[in-house]
Parts: sequence; structure tokens; C-alpha cells
Amino acid sequence: MPYLEILAPSAPETRKRTASRALTDGVVTSFGVEPSTVTLYFMPIAPHDYAHEGQLGHDGGGEGTRVFVKVHAYRRTPAQRRALAAAITPALATCFTTGSHNVAVYFLDREQDEVAHDGHLASDEAEQQPDHTA
Repeated sequence: MPYLEILAPSAPETRKRTASRALTDGVVTSFGVEPSTVTLYFMPIAPHDYAHEGQLGHDGGGEGTRVFVKVHAYRRTPAQRRALAAAITPALATCFTTGSHNVAVYFLDREQDEVAHDGHLASDEAEQQPDHTA
């Protein structure tokens, strides 16, 4: 964790590869985590699965398609969330050839007792870590 769900039109692999590096670097820098903890999910939205202003479909023209990003992570400070939004928005706009005003980042912060990995709450794992300060 953190995980980023990116809901957007399909994009070429080369642009997603470039964005992946920039997004991961943005999370690492903003949240102070290791790259090995960052996972991205590119979830392509077909034209007939997208509507805006009551109009179904996106044609790549006009104002561009909106990109919706959900950031799943342990609770962070407003400054950290602000830094991440600023770091990843340009890369997402470039990847999906839209304006940065069309990129929406929603933070779905969780406490450690609201996340489980390998069937164990993260809070339980944190409590079981040996105390090396004694």
C-alpha cells in the first residue's frame, strides 16, 4: 500500500509505462514510502462506459475526457496529499491526453485496522513487530 486505481480511457502502453514511473516516484516522494509498496491499476474505460454532462461516450475532442484516480493508503497529512496530487496530475494528463483540469484525485485514507494483508490486519502486524529499542 498505497494503491492507485486509475479510471480513464485506454492509453498506449508506452504512455502508461512513462506515467507508471512518474506516478510511483510521486507517491514515493510525497508519502515517504518504498517503490516496492506502490501498486498502480490502470482500469480502461470504453467510450460507451463513460458519460459526462449527460452525453455518453468520449471522442477525444473538446475538453477531453475526465480521469478519475482513487488513492488507497494509510492516513496522510493534508500536505502529503497535496504534494501527491500536484506530483501525479501532470503525468496523468499527459498519459491520457487531457487537460490537468480533467484529472480528479480522491484520497481514500484508511487506518491500519481497516486494512488486511495475507488475512491479517495491518494494525495487528504493527503490534507484533519486535521492539528493537529496548
